Amino acid sequence: MRRGPMGGPMGGGVGMPAEKAVSFGRSAKRLVGRLRPERSRVIAVIALGVVSVLLSVVGPALLGLGTNLIIVGVYGSDDLGGAVGDGPGIDVPALQMLLGAVLLVYVLSSVFSWLQSYVLNGVTQRTVYRLREEVQAKLNRLPLTYFDRVQRGEVLSRVTNDIDNISQSLQQTMSQLLTSLLTVIGVIVMMVVISPVLALVALITIPLTLVITAVIAKRSQPLFAAQWRHTGELNGQIEETFTGHALVKVFGRQREVEARFRAKNDELFAASFGAQFVSGIIMPAIMFVGNLVYVAIAVVGGLLVTSSALTIGGVQAFIQYSRQFTQPLSQLGSMANLLQSGVASAERVFELMDAREQSPDPSPSLTPAASTGRLVFEGVSFRYDQERPLIDDLSLVAEPGQTVAIVGPTGAGKTTLVNLMMRFYELDGGRITLDGVDIAAMARDDLRSRMGMVLQDTWLFGGTIRENIAYGRPDASEEEIIAAARATYVDRFVHSLPEGYDTVLDDDGGNVSAGEKQLLTIARAFLARPSVLILDEATSSVDTRTEVLVQHAMAALRRDRTSFVIAHRLSTIRDADLILVMEDGRIVEQGAHDALLAAGGAYARLYEAQFAAPVGEA
Repeated sequence: MRRGPMGGPMGGGVGMPAEKAVSFGRSAKRLVGRLRPERSRVIAVIALGVVSVLLSVVGPALLGLGTNLIIVGVYGSDDLGGAVGDGPGIDVPALQMLLGAVLLVYVLSSVFSWLQSYVLNGVTQRTVYRLREEVQAKLNRLPLTYFDRVQRGEVLSRVTNDIDNISQSLQQTMSQLLTSLLTVIGVIVMMVVISPVLALVALITIPLTLVITAVIAKRSQPLFAAQWRHTGELNGQIEETFTGHALVKVFGRQREVEARFRAKNDELFAASFGAQFVSGIIMPAIMFVGNLVYVAIAVVGGLLVTSSALTIGGVQAFIQYSRQFTQPLSQLGSMANLLQSGVASAERVFELMDAREQSPDPSPSLTPAASTGRLVFEGVSFRYDQERPLIDDLSLVAEPGQTVAIVGPTGAGKTTLVNLMMRFYELDGGRITLDGVDIAAMARDDLRSRMGMVLQDTWLFGGTIRENIAYGRPDASEEEIIAAARATYVDRFVHSLPEGYDTVLDDDGGNVSAGEKQLLTIARAFLARPSVLILDEATSSVDTRTEVLVQHAMAALRRDRTSFVIAHRLSTIRDADLILVMEDGRIVEQGAHDALLAAGGAYARLYEAQFAAPVGEA
């Protein structure tokens, strides 16, 4: 049951289960696996990163050599052992050459870093592009039951917000993650070369950083999962509320809607604030540890210089390396929240990708030899909930050219019967044949191309009236479009519009009336030339006079095709060849209008309820 803006049975239901514990490692591994088609470019990114980091790591060592040149020139020794002026003087040409080498090293490092970012940007965008394509294809393969239980806003949030967050996370973390790791490795090597003792002092940072990051990330990951879950639920609530905005106004339920919004918004705020706050502690904590280590290096380095165990240039280079060492560790900490957020979004997208699909079309599929529109139900059984039977052992035959009307109280299974014909749902038992071929053995596209359907709820897209009619058959000529419009009386009101058939409709058809929208959908179905025509309360929004005209048009257009008409107004189906009366998923009566009235059964009771009661009240 879908819930509406006020919690009633009209809007979106509860989203996909998201309360289970987040599997960070498995989802992160799966996300990285999406990069497999970009292997060669990823290798190029790594190579460019290695070169860039190597060049940047060499810089402090060269600057240390330059410092030693100055110290030797002034003091005559690189450990301050002499007096000022005892040195032979600064070797300016050598110092200039060294500084030139430093400049070249940093310029080349920046160039390679830029190239790495450029290639990585392409890798990320192509990966996300493929992911969007796969998600779109997945949506087309999902059964109708999936959308029955998941809010549209929740699906939209996964397709848009979550994929955008994955893109942002990959873009911002991959380059920094690679560069930071390579920098840490390169700096450790250089520190060990300069002074193993100071290197041991600096390496204390690594286990402390790993422990801090792991402890904080463990607490923040569930908060990120909750953040994106609440984002999807809030999107679903907003989409639902504004779709039914007029209804909310009519019943004066703005306060309740606002209260629900505030409650969900508070939940999103709490989860988002908690996730960002907890994960945000990582970087300051790592920086604090880095500063402590920096002080320790300065003290121990000074002692080593005084004992002539290390040169001034060596200490200077090491201090630079210590900063260069703690900076990528801090970056890794700051990236933890981005990475966790991206993986949380990836898990939500993967849940969609892993959702159970509709059964594949048979291969090879069967095609009816002739398209006459003969439909046969043989012992059909179906239920939405396995514990609650809906249709059991239903059998009927609809001959070519017949008009079959289906009537009955709400919930009797009328629309379900039509959905089974279209294979929106799969049968639990029995079979349905079209022109002698089991519809389960046909490709869905082939089956649905032989059926035209007009629903009670109209659907139009943003485009011209001509394009909306032609949606039923894109290759239709202008003459065929006009003919379909005239047959369904669309042509009458189109000529009253300033742009005629070129009038652009809103995506919900808001600039035409409800009756005119319904006429447009009828014209679309007629243009498709189906062998089976399904009308589910197709004239419910049409005024009485127009309904009479449309009924005449339908009579002519139904002449060569089998038609199923679901109707609550029994006056519209008096001329049907066969009337099926359904109750609780079973056909309790069938026959022509007059015969059913004479029988005095369920149909007669429905008829009297519609026509006798108003007369009695008068």
